[in-house]
Amino acid sequence: MANDKVITIEDRIPKLKSQRKQKSNRRLIMYLSTFFFLILLVIYFQSSLSHITSIAVSGNHYINDESIIDMSGIEEGTSIWNVEQEHVVASIISQLHGISSATVQRKFPNSVEINVTEYSRVAYIFDEGRYFPILETGKILDEMPREHFPTDAPLLVNWTSETGEEVEEMAAELRKLPESMINRISEIYFTPVESDPLRITLYMNDGNEVSSTIRHFSERISSYPAIVQELSPDEKGIIHMRMNPYFEKFQFEEEIEIEGEG
Repeated sequence: MANDKVITIEDRIPKLKSQRKQKSNRRLIMYLSTFFFLILLVIYFQSSLSHITSIAVSGNHYINDESIIDMSGIEEGTSIWNVEQEHVVASIISQLHGISSATVQRKFPNSVEINVTEYSRVAYIFDEGRYFPILETGKILDEMPREHFPTDAPLLVNWTSETGEEVEEMAAELRKLPESMINRISEIYFTPVESDPLRITLYMNDGNEVSSTIRHFSERISSYPAIVQELSPDEKGIIHMRMNPYFEKFQFEEEIEIEGEG
C-alpha cells in the first residue's frame, strides 16, 4: 500500500476542468448548429428558394405533359409546400379520363414530379376521317388531333353512337387479348345480321379475314395463330370463328379484258 501512487484531488482538478470545458464546447456547438439550421429553414420557407421552378411529368404516353400540368393546378413560382398532393391527384384523374392513377412528389429544394399511369387503348373508332380512342374501360375519348394516326390498336369501323353497349363489350374482350394478338388485327367492322346481331368482321394484317361475334370473342380468336400456321403462306381467305372454326378460301374472279376491234 505504501508503494501505491496516491492521486490527490488537486491533481485531478485540471483534468476535470478540461473535461467540463470540452463538454460545454460540444453543447455550445450543438446549440449553435440547431440555431443556424432553424434560421436557414426560416429563410428557405420565407424566400423564393422554396418556390417551384420545375414540374416534371413521367409515365405518360398518350397525354402530353402540358395537359397534365394544367389539370394538376400546380404553377411555377408558388411554394413547394403549398402543393396538396391528394388534391392534385384527384384533380388530374377527374379531368383526364385517360389516366387511371397518379402520384405527386416534392423534390427538394424546389421541384415537383408527377407520375401517372394511363389506361391502355384497346381500339380506335373511325368515323368520317376522325379517330376516337377507346380505353380498356370501354370509355370513348374525344377526337384525336388530325395529324395523329393510331397504330397501336385496331380500328373499329361502322360502330355508331347507337352501339355504345356493343363497344363496351368489344373493349372488354380486346382487353383480354395478349399484345401479340392485338397486333395481328387491323380493322374490326360491326356487321350485324338477323341471326347474329353481334356479328363482327375482322381484317387481319396478314391478309386474312375473320368472321366472328362479340360475345366471348377473346376465347374464339385465341386459336387464330394455330389455324393460320396450318395454312399455306399464299393461301388467304375467311376464317369463320364461332362454334367450330373453319377456313373459306377467297374466290377471285378472273378479269378478262376484251379489246374491241378497231
